[in-house]
Amino acid sequence: MRIATWNVNSITARLPRLLAWLESSGTDVLCIQETKTTAEQFPTEELRELGYESAVNATGRWNGVAVVSRVGLEDIVRGLPGDPGYEGVEEPRAVSATCGPVRVWSVYVPNGREVDHPHYAYKLQWFEALKAAVAGDAAGSRPFAVMGDYNVAPTDDDVFDRTVFEGSTHVTEPERAALTALRGTGLTDVVPRPLKYDHPFTYWDYRQLGFPKNRGMRIDLVYGNTPFTKAVTDSYVDREERKGKGASDHAPVVVDLDV
Repeated sequence: MRIATWNVNSITARLPRLLAWLESSGTDVLCIQETKTTAEQFPTEELRELGYESAVNATGRWNGVAVVSRVGLEDIVRGLPGDPGYEGVEEPRAVSATCGPVRVWSVYVPNGREVDHPHYAYKLQWFEALKAAVAGDAAGSRPFAVMGDYNVAPTDDDVFDRTVFEGSTHVTEPERAALTALRGTGLTDVVPRPLKYDHPFTYWDYRQLGFPKNRGMRIDLVYGNTPFTKAVTDSYVDREERKGKGASDHAPVVVDLDV
């Protein structure tokens, strides 16, 4: 079974590449982030023609997540129970579903903006809600993973130059402590293996030749419970999909399972 996560940075802009990638990659389940569309505008029919069902949590031009599956789609939960909301609004940042033998969450963690910004406090509160929401499945016997754009680089090795991010979000100790607490529910970071690159980044800014210079970050993560990680046979970042005209600024992270 092949599952993946991908921040597409607008599913409307990326649809031709997304459909072609699903066909060529043989992916069974894809967790999508930053759809930037409404649920009504989500390309459900185009995906159905390829054999995929869709579970969508999206409300407009910002945020938005989905799970698409060709191996079944059951027990869908849209939104994060206990979501703290931002400025009184619950943003569409999480959706979960059971896909065949595996249950997954597709998550788009708040960016945080700046350390002294209210959005940063919201980010940490959102992590607490996520931890509470996934704890039961994380400790269970069914293969389970929380996949998506976490907007946190777990270690200094996960950014191209730590000094560039001094005083910025994505690398602060409270954010990394939130990741540690999430893993404490029984989850493990499924690091790409074998490592096909010295630094398996997943995001490169469009500006300043970020991708050609490999000025990237590893912020798209797959956190799996013990039954999930034991089933992993391979994982990798599909850097090829970051290349060329019309690419997202994120690359898909792919995980193969023997389940």
